[in-house]
Amino acid sequence: MRARQINVLLVDDHDVVRAGVRALVEAQGWQVSAEANNGKDAVKLAGDVPIDVAVLDLQMGGELDGVTVMREIRRHQPRVEVVIFTMHDNEYFIREVLSAGARAFVLKSEGGRQLIQAIQSAAEHRPFFAARASETLLKNLMTSRNDDLAENVLTWREREIVQLIAGGSSNKEVAATLGISVKTVETHRAKIMRKLGISSIVELVRFAVRENFIKA
Repeated sequence: MRARQINVLLVDDHDVVRAGVRALVEAQGWQVSAEANNGKDAVKLAGDVPIDVAVLDLQMGGELDGVTVMREIRRHQPRVEVVIFTMHDNEYFIREVLSAGARAFVLKSEGGRQLIQAIQSAAEHRPFFAARASETLLKNLMTSRNDDLAENVLTWREREIVQLIAGGSSNKEVAATLGISVKTVETHRAKIMRKLGISSIVELVRFAVRENFIKA
C-alpha cells in the first residue's frame, strides 16, 4: 500500500542535518516541499508551498528563533503541524514549545526512527513526544507550578542571550554566536534586565543558575 503523501518543510541551519532528514523523509515516500536555514525564509516558504508538517530546530540563524517561527507559521497556516527536532533538552525550552503549539518534540540524539514517527503523528494531528519531552510532561502533571518562573516571562531568544551572557560572553560574542547585531543584543539585554527587575551581571548570573539556565 502506498504511504500517504506528507509534504514537509525542513528548517535547520546545518546543511548536513537537513540532508539527513530529507533522506529519511523521502525514504517514507513523503515529499520535502522546501528547506530553509533561517526563520525568515521558513515563515515565507510556509505561505508559498504546500506543507503538512514543518520540522524545526529551535536555534537557527537570523533574527527569528524557532519558537517565534513556529508561532508565525501556525498563525498564518493553522493546519500546518510542527515537529521540533533539536539538541536542546532544557526543561524550560520543552515547556515553551509545547505551550506554543508544537505537535511533537524529538531530540536529535533520539534518532531518525523517532522523528519519522513524530512526523507521521503530526500529519494525522496527533501528538508525539519522545522520551525527554514525555518526562517533562509527566513532571508537569505530577507537580503544580504556580510561581512566576522565567519560562513564562522570557522569550526563547532572551533565554539564549541570558545563557550566553551569564556564561561569560560579551555582547559582541553573543551577536556573533546568534547571528544578530550587537545593537539587537544590547536591546534584548536591557529588556531582560527590566523584565527580571535586576541591574547587574552578577544578579543575572545568579538568576541563570537558580533557574537552571547554566550550571553553577
